[in-house]
Amino acid sequence: MFLRVDKLQIELPAPARQDPNAGAALQELLGGKYGEMSTLGNYLFQSFNFRSKNKLRPFYELVAAITAEELGHVELVSNGVAMLNNGPDVPGADEGDGGDISNAPFEMMKDIRSSASFYSHAGGAVPVNSNSMSWNVDMVTTTGNVIIDLLHNFHLECGARLHKLRVYESLTQDNVTGREICGYLLVRGGVHAHAYALALKRLTGVDIHQMLPTPNIPTDKIPESRKYLQAGSHRRIYTFSPGDYQALAGVWSGEALPTDPPGPLEVIEGMPEGGKIHQLVGVPSAFTPDYAPEEMFEIAEKLTKAAMQGGGSL
Repeated sequence: MFLRVDKLQIELPAPARQDPNAGAALQELLGGKYGEMSTLGNYLFQSFNFRSKNKLRPFYELVAAITAEELGHVELVSNGVAMLNNGPDVPGADEGDGGDISNAPFEMMKDIRSSASFYSHAGGAVPVNSNSMSWNVDMVTTTGNVIIDLLHNFHLECGARLHKLRVYESLTQDNVTGREICGYLLVRGGVHAHAYALALKRLTGVDIHQMLPTPNIPTDKIPESRKYLQAGSHRRIYTFSPGDYQALAGVWSGEALPTDPPGPLEVIEGMPEGGKIHQLVGVPSAFTPDYAPEEMFEIAEKLTKAAMQGGGSL
């Protein structure tokens, strides 16, 4: 089962400007070949299909715990895409009706790289890549063979690292939202690649993690990654559970990679502290959440008050 917590794994800085083309670039990290939908889909179904779980518990639990983190990565990137597509908050913009919509208020949207992100999704994220090509289940590998699946996962994490580096290099320094996401995910992806390399070493004796970092650029060269390295994020795997998945420490133990700040690898029960979810302000002229949402807000306010007071209806 999965536990839902109303936070992101990190708090994202608000965008300085509306930049739907940067949002489209970030879609590559969500629905691209090596994006978060791929890592989630692979690890999710591998964990479901894992054979001899009780006899191979440290390896099963490693895949299962990373699965839960990847679900949060999908959420994190999706929020970043929506923030970039919508731009800075305009307080009170969701009050009143949508006004006169006959004068092409969204003319610029026809010229953005992924205009469907506005026309079909109101600036929201969906599982597509930077060219709006749909992510699909053909990108999921679950063979039932532990070594093959772990090798595939190592390749997937290294490919994702290359993905993130290239997207990062396309974002200017004022794109604080997109660069923060890349910086954080580069650190966490390095953790996962290291974990799968260690798992393969435990099973086969082959020291695959000597190839890390792959591609060969230390994470400390990325300014947005440094604070996560300094906080020790590169040494931690989270169980995302109040009591399960403790045996993964049999795999995730030892020392950090030589390319990262030194220290022991740690298994942390539970999840990261996390940060608040950015509240996207509605745009009535785009019918989000509607053309005239005042009544909807009034109903929701009454329901919230009733729920907090122990009732459940108007």
